[in-house]
Amino acid sequence: MTGPAASADLQKERTDMSKVSWSNASWLARSGLCLAALVGFALPAVAGTLDTVKQRGTLQCGVSEGVVGFSEKDAQGSWRGFDVDFCRAVAAVVLGDAGKVAFTPLSASQRFDALKAGTVDLLARNSTWTLGREAELGLAFAGISYHDGQGFLAKRALKVDSALSLDKAKICVEAGTTTQLNLADFFKANSMTYEEKVYPSAAEAFAAFEGGQCDVLTRDQSALHGDRLRLAKPAEAIVLPDVISKEPLGPVVRSDEFPWFTVVKWVNFALVNAEELGISSANLDEALKSQKPDARRFSGAEGGFGKALGLDADWAIRAVKAGGNYAEIYERNLGTGSKLGIPRGLNQLWSMGGVLYAPPLR
Repeated sequence: MTGPAASADLQKERTDMSKVSWSNASWLARSGLCLAALVGFALPAVAGTLDTVKQRGTLQCGVSEGVVGFSEKDAQGSWRGFDVDFCRAVAAVVLGDAGKVAFTPLSASQRFDALKAGTVDLLARNSTWTLGREAELGLAFAGISYHDGQGFLAKRALKVDSALSLDKAKICVEAGTTTQLNLADFFKANSMTYEEKVYPSAAEAFAAFEGGQCDVLTRDQSALHGDRLRLAKPAEAIVLPDVISKEPLGPVVRSDEFPWFTVVKWVNFALVNAEELGISSANLDEALKSQKPDARRFSGAEGGFGKALGLDADWAIRAVKAGGNYAEIYERNLGTGSKLGIPRGLNQLWSMGGVLYAPPLR
């Protein structure tokens, strides 16, 4: 069609399309406003773990079900140990009170699920830092608090003095641990065989060893020293000298919580830095009066690092006040002041022959 009639029809079509376009635009605009309002209403800012702990007033800390020197209940039912003291230091830093912490005993198979589910805020439970646990499980290790290695507790009746003599031995091991994987690697690498006895918890693996269901118990060497002392007849078992793995143990948090990860990590570092600086629970008053730049940064008199962490200025002082610096915590629970008597070894300061090292507070 051509002519005036065609022109009129074309103009009408354009007008109708314009109305539709404006109608759609108006609808989209209204929908956008509604959506924005809905999103603003339905997705409020989610509090991070640091804020949650402050609001709750208690730190939820996951520990072992009972490892001598690291986390166990004493005769009065109070939790004691190296990992327990770390949790108390975190509570002191965040809440101003080392006693505001609740301990949740967790088996190896429970620990990471409990952390990811938010049942605990922090895991301080003889857990080895590995690539898989960070990359696959969504966890973040906040430094190393104890350098350990896997070993073997053997019955003297076996008459062995080396792990290389354990061919065809019956070995008890806890399920869901790097210990189980390292055991398989060690025997394969040395062309030996063994009969594996797997148990869901460390306590059950120990009970099986004590009850004669296996000849050897394998786990971190630090734990084996405690296990030996728990036997009815400790002299009938020996911790073999062999260390078959690297087991860097440390506190663990969820990987999507960087502010909380930073706080936990720097509490760990603060305890080590305190030992380096000679700051202990016995001389905190002197440290607060010191005019040395590094001591003033540690005490919070300079630097403003507490504010940057979302903490009070004296956060590092609080960590030491809770239970001492790294050396005090180690010696009381694991070293010369404990029934274990484990030498510092690798856990000595880097300046004293060990590998313990912390970045500076500056």
